[in-house]
Amino acid sequence: MSDLKKVIIDGTEVECDGAMTLIQACEQAGVEVPRFCYHERLTIAGNCRMCLVEVVGGPPKPAASCAMQVRDLRPGPEGQPPVVKTNSPMVKKAREGVMEFLLINHPLDCPICDQGGECDLQDQAMAYGVDFSRYREPKRATDDLDLGPLVETHMTRCISCTRCVRFTSEVAGITQMGQTGRGEDAEITSYLGQTLNSNLQGNIIDLCPVGALVSKPYAFTARPWELTKTESIDVMDALGSSIRVDTKGREVMRFLPRNHDGVNEEWISDKSRFVWDGLRRQRLDTPYIRENGKLRKAGWDEALKAATAAMKGKKLAGLVGDLAPVEAAYALKQLVEGQGGVVECRTDGAKLPAGNRSAYVGNAAIEDIDGADKILLVGTNPTIEAPVLNARIRRAWSAGADVTLVGEKVDLTYEYEHMGTDRAALAHVAGLDMAELKDKKCIVIVGQGALREADGEAVLATVQAICDKSGGKLLVLHTAAGRVGALDAGCTAEGGMDAIKDAEVIYNLGADEVEIAAGPFVIYQGSHGDRGAHRADIILPGAAYTEEQGVFVNTEGRPQLALRAGFAPGEAKDNWAILRALSAELGATLPYDSLAQLRSALVAEVPHLADIDVVAQNTWTPLKTKAMGKADFRPALTDFYLTNPIARASELMAELSANAKARANPAMAAE
Repeated sequence: MSDLKKVIIDGTEVECDGAMTLIQACEQAGVEVPRFCYHERLTIAGNCRMCLVEVVGGPPKPAASCAMQVRDLRPGPEGQPPVVKTNSPMVKKAREGVMEFLLINHPLDCPICDQGGECDLQDQAMAYGVDFSRYREPKRATDDLDLGPLVETHMTRCISCTRCVRFTSEVAGITQMGQTGRGEDAEITSYLGQTLNSNLQGNIIDLCPVGALVSKPYAFTARPWELTKTESIDVMDALGSSIRVDTKGREVMRFLPRNHDGVNEEWISDKSRFVWDGLRRQRLDTPYIRENGKLRKAGWDEALKAATAAMKGKKLAGLVGDLAPVEAAYALKQLVEGQGGVVECRTDGAKLPAGNRSAYVGNAAIEDIDGADKILLVGTNPTIEAPVLNARIRRAWSAGADVTLVGEKVDLTYEYEHMGTDRAALAHVAGLDMAELKDKKCIVIVGQGALREADGEAVLATVQAICDKSGGKLLVLHTAAGRVGALDAGCTAEGGMDAIKDAEVIYNLGADEVEIAAGPFVIYQGSHGDRGAHRADIILPGAAYTEEQGVFVNTEGRPQLALRAGFAPGEAKDNWAILRALSAELGATLPYDSLAQLRSALVAEVPHLADIDVVAQNTWTPLKTKAMGKADFRPALTDFYLTNPIARASELMAELSANAKARANPAMAAE
């Protein structure tokens, strides 16, 4: 039975769920209610009082609309719908009073405050406040906190909305922040002066409605009105979070999250948010050719001719890196296979079966985690592999879901049942009676660490069998943003990485996580001078993910479009364009001259890539079960901060990685 109630808000009658708060009902009616402490993804605190409204027929005082439900309103004397006013004289006077109180101790920092221009307090003081203050006493001041290298604090500006406290304890699952004292002495502080220990801590910068918490790396570098804003997709993990890239001239100044309920909601991980300094350092900006063991600069014409001479008539193999967009992977496949070679994207050795999308993606959407009753994690540590996904699992656990882990015991920020660390534990789970689970929503999340060993396909088949037995859904959690798209484009070779062992020439498209043995001639195309460039005989500089348009398919199989926010440095070019130019030099010109033509050819071959932001329904095709080995499950990633060439070029990521190691191995007293 639905609990729908009618309510009249500023003369407009709306019908809404009785469980809704008045502030949500006002939003449904198209009426804006100011707020500081209320946030739709956090619990209700009700402590800023900015959202006061008048309830006609109720007590003769304004009511906090964030803390009162629609079902609590009394109907009129003859059963008429209850009436709520958000613009009456009582409400106006109450808001002015609240704003005057909030500004009593708030310093006049606006000219030097990083929040200036995108500050809720500025906006609402203009819209709802008064142009005077009756306060003549000295303002109070508080000491700033040291929360680590990411979040800079100016606690004198704090208005005690407690959003940061609620986020860290509810979403991030850490308990370092809280509020102490009462009245004038109340202040937000950290427990025993600790720094924050979470991969999601940067989100409190966005949540803070004033300038109390700001980005330490971005501080004093730009104003919001100087920035060009571009919508894009994050590639630091395979979740494919929606982000906004803010650029000033040619420089990327910061990354901010965009709201996407199906993927990242409105959070991003710290690596996604702060990796921008890695885009400026160690960049490849001109072609290089190795002569007598040393690299020397070359022009594009010379480099392409040298690459052509090296490739002609040789046994060729292509490697697709973790950050390659689908278009570049597809162009490489066409180029290399046109020369009789093979292309491989599973550079970490993961036994993901080509062509079986239900096995390398699964059949679950990320949103399915929200309503799950049982969650099984196999060989994965989502706090490192996808922190935003882990926050979603934590929320499901908070709502009553049971979480079970098969794999290395780690801190996941929530309680779980640990079944064991090896294949025998997974076989034990597969052998359990799951009859009672048929009526429950179950989801199995398998990580890349479980699929990298020789028996990876047997592990995947066992996981699929568990899904069949429990009636659950499967989500394959990838670690590389470009992997699913490359698999969709068919960048796989029979035998996986073994197929490239006897290649004479390897075309390396940004694969920096793989060691290429001595012997083959290596052509490296990428954006950063990382491991791949050190091994290369010819280097062709490509664009990074913010510098070209591209499609990325996330871990659930959702194609998403990343837009260009700036231009590549120096002579670097779009990745697909380099491959197209090389194909012409080889005399096997690829049949497209623009990105649009390339996409048309790609979509003709892989139709679901045309449906941007749609999760395709995959036909469930179980693998044949085989005997698994006996080894323990090892995590796919051990260091959250240094997983790709852009992150390894970042000074901030290096500092965070060192801090994480120091935290994990505290010094003994004798040291």
